[in-house]
Amino acid sequence: MTFEAAEVPMLCPPLPWTSPHSGAFLLSPTKLMRSLEGTIQHQRLLEGCPPAELHGALDALTQLGNCAWRVNGRVLDLVLTIFNAKGCPRLGVPSPASEAPRPSKQRLPANASPELKTELRRELARCLKVAREMHSLRTDALYRLSLAHHLRHHVFWLPHNMDFRGRTYPCPPHFNHLGSDLARALLEFAEGRPLGPHGLNWLKIHLVNLTGLKKRESLQARLAFADEIMNDILDSADQPMTGRRWWAEADEPWQALACCMEIARAVRAPSPAAYVSHFPVHQDGSCNGLQHYAALGRDSVGAASVNLMPSDVPQDVYSSVAAQVEVFRRQDAERGVQVAKVLEGFISRKVVKQTVMTVVYGVTRYGGRLQIEKRLRELSDFPQEFVWQASHYLVRQVFNSLQEMFSSTRAIQRWLTESARLIARSGLAVEWITPLGIPIIQPYHHDSKVSIGGGIQSLTFCSSGDTSQKPNTLKQKNGFPPNFIHSLDSSHMMLTALHCYRKGLTFVSVHDCFWTHAADVAIMNQVCREQFIRLHSQPILHDLSTFLVERYCSGPRSTNAQVVKLQEMLLSVPKTGTFDLDQVKHSTYFFS
Repeated sequence: MTFEAAEVPMLCPPLPWTSPHSGAFLLSPTKLMRSLEGTIQHQRLLEGCPPAELHGALDALTQLGNCAWRVNGRVLDLVLTIFNAKGCPRLGVPSPASEAPRPSKQRLPANASPELKTELRRELARCLKVAREMHSLRTDALYRLSLAHHLRHHVFWLPHNMDFRGRTYPCPPHFNHLGSDLARALLEFAEGRPLGPHGLNWLKIHLVNLTGLKKRESLQARLAFADEIMNDILDSADQPMTGRRWWAEADEPWQALACCMEIARAVRAPSPAAYVSHFPVHQDGSCNGLQHYAALGRDSVGAASVNLMPSDVPQDVYSSVAAQVEVFRRQDAERGVQVAKVLEGFISRKVVKQTVMTVVYGVTRYGGRLQIEKRLRELSDFPQEFVWQASHYLVRQVFNSLQEMFSSTRAIQRWLTESARLIARSGLAVEWITPLGIPIIQPYHHDSKVSIGGGIQSLTFCSSGDTSQKPNTLKQKNGFPPNFIHSLDSSHMMLTALHCYRKGLTFVSVHDCFWTHAADVAIMNQVCREQFIRLHSQPILHDLSTFLVERYCSGPRSTNAQVVKLQEMLLSVPKTGTFDLDQVKHSTYFFS
């Protein structure tokens, strides 16, 4: 199997990023900003940016790429055994396409009805679709496992670059820590650190987090639970395939198994505190997009819901929204609304979670309705004839609940959306600069079409990256709120990476999930909170308003009626509440 050099991890540390043109691979040229659409726009922005303003982002990318990795050989051997034995989809090991369901072999009678023929054609199409999907998943796993096997006795590195919003990604696509549960379980830090006095506890808490069993419990309760099930943990480590297989029931089974093995080695060491661990422990943001909105708006109610405030147990925003929707449903049921009566007993965290999670990233009511419809169809006891009506009702109530609980969030979203709409209607794409100095432009333009006529037929070629075309107003306005928030979460991550590096920590991230050694979790948590406060102590929305006014409302166009309206909108920055950002320092479950 052959790969391009830029598709595989490096066997030496990457080149430091020193400019938009220099960094990452030694020989393969690498873009600082990965983007197919609008690549020229982004490159021009980066080249026009004063070099000093990019130093923070370049240094963060360099630091992320300097993390040395190695393969977890024990986990790899188990995965290969299952992969070679036709896989196990339940554990995320794809089966070969030969295991795909086969269409019916029955012969069509000569007088077969059109309905039967149609059904058999549909069955054939379904089987072909499943077979293609299985082949794709199997091939992807083959690439990953082949690279892992090749690298199992090597130390290697994953150079990073970023997308147009500043979010960072490893350059090698097939084998990295942004992958699935299985891919992450195959990786561990090449450098080890002694667990110290608290590292073993963090390993136990991390394992319980991977199971998904105690999400709403305190850290102390999770630690106690890990001690209660220690026999299952050790059995999983010793006999992963022939024992009780407790690990296989976890939300993230392969990472849970890898953690069981690490805990077993630690507790059996002569001194657990002296045991040198290579295992990465994760700390996840609590609905991170809403955390940034609550901080921007200084929204006390929203801040409490997403763990910006200290609490004894983690607050669960999805359960809070479900409870608020249930209040609305009960009120409507008392007024005789039929769909509200039908939904009694069916409003749960699972039904609303995906919509709540994606509202912050710009999901529309139509998209939210489809998400809820899918959840309702999964409920075997829900009357399916009411799915369409119930999904319409629920998406409306979810949005109403979020308006009630996160009023400042909705106000900021509306301001960003309307500002982007007016900017795009003036014929320009939306631009801004992140707090770390990265210039950003949204690459959404109308498609350019070229038709070539022929004697028999004509061909039409479409290009969505033509910057000579007018901006796509719909995409510009819908994309601005989520892209702006993504640029803030990437700024927070980069600040955390830089300051962890200063303290001598190993640090990598998967967006709003931060990784370090078990011994260093407490230090990383402190840095993470300090940098979030530092980031949001800046007048981010007012700085954005000032930049947009200077960019779009100055010069000869400033007296144009459309530009005057835009300026009024840009200057009407949403008012903020009274939430004290310093409370984040003391919030255990801000990242946990």
